[in-house]
Amino acid sequence: MNKHLWRKTICNHGFFGKGKGQALALTLMLMHGVAAAEPATNWVTAPAPLVFDPITGNAGDPTYVFNHDDHSLWVFYSQRRQGSPAILPFTWYHGTDIGLASSSDGGRHWFYRGTAEGLNYQPGRNTFWAPEVIWHAGLYHMFVTVLPGVPVTADDGKEANRRDIVHYTSTNLFQWKCVGPVLLSATHVIDPVVAPLPGGTWRMWYKNEEDQAHIWAAESSDLDNWKVVGPAITNRKQEGPFVFHWQGRYWMITDWWAGMGVYHSEDAQTWTLQPPKLLDRPGKRRLDNSIGGHCCVLTQGDRAFIIYQAGPAAGGGVVQVAELKVENGILTCDRDAAFNWDPQWQLAPEFRGGGGSNDL
Repeated sequence: MNKHLWRKTICNHGFFGKGKGQALALTLMLMHGVAAAEPATNWVTAPAPLVFDPITGNAGDPTYVFNHDDHSLWVFYSQRRQGSPAILPFTWYHGTDIGLASSSDGGRHWFYRGTAEGLNYQPGRNTFWAPEVIWHAGLYHMFVTVLPGVPVTADDGKEANRRDIVHYTSTNLFQWKCVGPVLLSATHVIDPVVAPLPGGTWRMWYKNEEDQAHIWAAESSDLDNWKVVGPAITNRKQEGPFVFHWQGRYWMITDWWAGMGVYHSEDAQTWTLQPPKLLDRPGKRRLDNSIGGHCCVLTQGDRAFIIYQAGPAAGGGVVQVAELKVENGILTCDRDAAFNWDPQWQLAPEFRGGGGSNDL
């Protein structure tokens, strides 16, 4: 089938629910982070974990966006299950939805808001991973990995199932409308991240599983029609790229499954690896006792916070937050250090729903 006709056909099967999402209180375990020094008395200590899914008990692949209307902070994540039958040890991360949590008081208290509605562009039960959510031209845009159905075996998941990045739009963060699959040069692509470039274009980075799990890039002028640029990072297998502009540079953080790899660039095209990894040792805060994985970064002027997954992925993953610093040109993170957690809408980039500039 012509790929453009296929794209249109599958989107016509959407199930666009009308619910407002559940306003279930998000179960948070609030505990002060272990710090090298006592925090200032007016500091706000971030909850640890930041987000805990009260339905499945397993959240991963987080990204953030501010609600452009009420300025609340939202985290979208893969809503995974805790564990699987011994004969199907990988199924805890298939048949998954995209979970939502929001905070109206600067990230101090959180509420579970249900799951994103309208993503099922094919009938039946499907799999959704690693959402990316941005704000542009009066709409929220979500790019998310979609696997048709729920594979039963690892071979089914790797060989028989295509993995697409699908584009949706929303006016309220709850209900989503299918725009269509992003037409790339491969059919096994996952973990998109999108950022604006100077001159008004957009760039998407993603994991290309058909090219040794390297990071590839595509470019668009309208977030709908994409042109593949080609390989961006090819030094090793990795996934979950997140790209942001901060402290005069572009940074890319990727998940190496043994801590986070860090790259920097002056133009978002040519990338240089920095030797130290991030989050490659367990932390001391509650449920932070594992290496960190798949992350996003919330920039706030001269400060930045890394929001990452932690905990045993198959048995109770959570979302944590820590502060990033640049020391002698190297991006660093002490996940146990005290920091003032006070994310403000007006300081966040415009394409993340904030009131600031995109700082390019």
